[in-house]
Amino acid sequence: MFRISERIKSFSYAFKGLAAMMHNQHNFYIHITLTVIALVLAYILDITKTELLFIIVAIGMVLSAEIFNTAIEKLTDLVQPNHDPKAGIIKDLAAAAVLITAICALIIGLIIFTPYLTNLIR
Repeated sequence: MFRISERIKSFSYAFKGLAAMMHNQHNFYIHITLTVIALVLAYILDITKTELLFIIVAIGMVLSAEIFNTAIEKLTDLVQPNHDPKAGIIKDLAAAAVLITAICALIIGLIIFTPYLTNLIR
């Protein structure tokens, strides 16, 4: 049965997870800092709505990838608390997904912001 109270409670779990990321994951601080820089730069440079949408999607992908990476690392540690090369590969693969996502976001940012910054300098 659908209950509003249960839906609200499910959101509280999501916010609890987000708070855990903010308090325990140093890489997440870096991503949040770069998010703020990108959004401030987007505002200052007055980029188009379409460009802003690309920036927001890139940000969402990187933050989500970092959260998935952390979840995979925590689950791997729970299942295999001792050092295991196979568990290490799983963690490395999850980290690689974050790296690829971050590189793509950087490329998107460079494609969008470079012309604006170049025109600003001229």
